[in-house]
Amino acid sequence: MVSERIVVKIGSSSLTSDEGGLNRERIAFFASELAALHNKGANVILVTSGAVAAGFRQIGYTARPKALHEKQAAAAVGQALLMQAYQEALSGYGIVAAQILLTRSDFSNRKRIQNALMTIEELLRLRTIPIINENDTVSTDELKFGDNDHLSSLVAAMTKAEQLVIITDMDGLYTEDPRKNPEAIKIERVDQISEDIMSVAGGSGSSVGTGGMRSKIEAARIAMRGGVHAFIGSVQQPGDLQLALSGNGKGTYFDTKLDSLPMKKQWLGFHSMPKGRIIVDKGAEDALLSGGKSLLPAGVRGIEGDFHPGDVVEVVSLEGAPVGRGVVNYTAWQAQAAAGLGSEEVSRRIDVNRIEVIHRDEWVSLR
Repeated sequence: MVSERIVVKIGSSSLTSDEGGLNRERIAFFASELAALHNKGANVILVTSGAVAAGFRQIGYTARPKALHEKQAAAAVGQALLMQAYQEALSGYGIVAAQILLTRSDFSNRKRIQNALMTIEELLRLRTIPIINENDTVSTDELKFGDNDHLSSLVAAMTKAEQLVIITDMDGLYTEDPRKNPEAIKIERVDQISEDIMSVAGGSGSSVGTGGMRSKIEAARIAMRGGVHAFIGSVQQPGDLQLALSGNGKGTYFDTKLDSLPMKKQWLGFHSMPKGRIIVDKGAEDALLSGGKSLLPAGVRGIEGDFHPGDVVEVVSLEGAPVGRGVVNYTAWQAQAAAGLGSEEVSRRIDVNRIEVIHRDEWVSLR
């Protein structure tokens, strides 16, 4: 485990009571689990939820708030309480905790996310544990990381972690909800997230947290695409976190054979904000996914949105399924005019700098 990089995500329901407020015993337990990894030489990054849940009682709300401004106010109080609890718990093991607050817009800005990565790398070099949370006090889109499941997968891919551990109150993924059907079968390992896998994911199991099993599987999908192995399961007893990393954990493993993506490809695939969509035929879809080819005008079948050269666009199949994203070389009207035409015909009719609608060097597959 020496120098292995591990991202651990802990949700609100694992840190707080159902009524709200921090559960200090649980935080002390997780601190001991993280410290055990840290002291074995692992580079540990913690992605934590819990700011809103920690703060809403303190600020005077009787139940978890639903309005955005109320959540932001609760988070402003709760984030300080959350970090204080982690600092105190980890200091007993001689470990310094460092706070990093991120928003979705940080990831969509290439310079800002590169700066965040540099900070994380320096904190790991100094043998601290970076503790990352969404900056709930300024987030404007309803705290949309989904109990930080999505955030944890982006952090794992960005830092090129070997493993992402998403801790939940369930001991893995089942064919049905085992709380309702005792004959439900546990799924031990997943190497491809199909629609069947997604269909067995239910909703949220707690009034304190916001992320259900579906958001955790979506997070595992992003991690796998970024070359990171993922684990979704329970860490309740001493040693459970190390068991999860050794392959004997109480949960489901999501394996990948893909290599980690360069930051540019990560930004394209996970962080950028597409300005439009390009619909392609089956031939172009296969060429992009399997042939390592660029997208040529002949394979384009439709255009949605208004975009310009240099913008990021999403590419979808004729059925609407995501294929990938790329930096487009055409305006929307040029792409519409060139759709279905051969390259020579496009060169005669339309003044474009490059014949490729999307060059393969500016492309990332999302399958």
